[in-house]
Amino acid sequence: MAEGTETPFPTPISKIKITARSQYDQLKKTQQYNLNIFRQQPLQEISGAFGDLGTLLPILIAYTDESQAGIDLNSTLMFTGLFNILSGTIFGIPLPVQPMKAIAAVALSRQFNKEEVASAGLFVAAVIGLLTVTGLLTWLNRRIPIPVIKGIQVGVGLSLFSYAGKVLSQSEDYSWEFSDMHNLIVFFAFLGLLASFTLRRAPTALILLFAGILIALPKLLRDPSPLGIGRPHAFVPPFRSFLNEGIAAGLGQIPLTTLNSIIAVSALSADLLPDVPAPTPTSMGFSVTAMNLIGCWFGSMPVCHGSGGLAAQYRFGARSGASVIFLGLVKFVLGLFGGPLAKQVFQEFPKAILGIMVFAAALEIANAGNSLNTTRARDLEEGKNVIATAIDGRSKALEPGEELTQEMRSRRWTVMFITAGGILASKNDAIGFIAGMLCHCSYQLHDRYVAGRSQREGTIRLGEEESRASQNEVQS
Repeated sequence: MAEGTETPFPTPISKIKITARSQYDQLKKTQQYNLNIFRQQPLQEISGAFGDLGTLLPILIAYTDESQAGIDLNSTLMFTGLFNILSGTIFGIPLPVQPMKAIAAVALSRQFNKEEVASAGLFVAAVIGLLTVTGLLTWLNRRIPIPVIKGIQVGVGLSLFSYAGKVLSQSEDYSWEFSDMHNLIVFFAFLGLLASFTLRRAPTALILLFAGILIALPKLLRDPSPLGIGRPHAFVPPFRSFLNEGIAAGLGQIPLTTLNSIIAVSALSADLLPDVPAPTPTSMGFSVTAMNLIGCWFGSMPVCHGSGGLAAQYRFGARSGASVIFLGLVKFVLGLFGGPLAKQVFQEFPKAILGIMVFAAALEIANAGNSLNTTRARDLEEGKNVIATAIDGRSKALEPGEELTQEMRSRRWTVMFITAGGILASKNDAIGFIAGMLCHCSYQLHDRYVAGRSQREGTIRLGEEESRASQNEVQS
């Protein structure tokens, strides 16, 4: 090649430099966005930071019960706090760090120890990492229809409504001699939630948090817990734990993490924060893998991201990564200096307020289904993967900006609600996903059958017309 001419394609080293530079520029923009939003609405961001307590605290409390001891609380607070800080810094959205619920259900029911819980988290991390590296997560995200993804979100929301009812139905002992104190707290907390519908800038979650601590304060002062330095200790789970408890608890978590913590989170982020670049399923997969490959060796709770937590934090005011960075700092400091105190606060926090916070999260995520047949739905905005049925029964791709037919609107609602209903009835995201996909495929098979029959009938009619034309020529 002549001297002074440039190669048409960059070398691998220059590609790396360009990629690194673009990533650095994007990171700078994300930090500027976080800082700007926090300056504009600091109370809302702090309020949104605590919006996910309704789903975090019950599982965390159950894990740290003396009869369970399935995790190390100090390690969990420190590592999840660190993950909150990193996720807020990298992604710039109120991305939650939540417990893996399927693992928690098995671990709590079978009273797993730290090694067994860690094995389950590491097993799921390995599988999700494999799906991410091979590109299967990206492939799934492209292939799964939007009505099914919306159905997963609505199903999670409906499940959270049910869970909120269970939390609210738990009776509690308060320091005040008033038999209906629980119902009274529920009533006023619900009024606060209703007020937040119109007073969007009110830090509702922050108010509920302080109200809960105030209610629990007499019990906390009666027997205060000492402060101390938290020191995480690393350990290696025995191999038999991976083969037995790890696989037993982890298998049920894999579809839940893939669908709700990766694919649905990416879609919901685009719905709630359209002006912020949504994290890709690949980046979510690497994030979930890294969090558990790092934290589980120290007894930290297996964690993932979740669409319910994202909806909850958004509902209570969070609009940027600054909210979860603040939450991460609080959790890290608590884990480092106040593990026993944090445990006591978690256990004494009023269930009445937790239930209302879960209810608010359920409302926000279920509301994601409203955009199914609007241009806010990703497939309608892009004009891809949408099949509309024409009047003649033939299937055709929907062009960008083209209106959906009434039949197609009905079909999309049906697929979404079958997915959501399957999740609610079975309490399993994978079963709801399969039900929704079967419904979607049945519509596609019907369209192909109708199109094929119309094509055959057209060929037959064409042949008959040609035959009649030839006969007329012979007669003439």
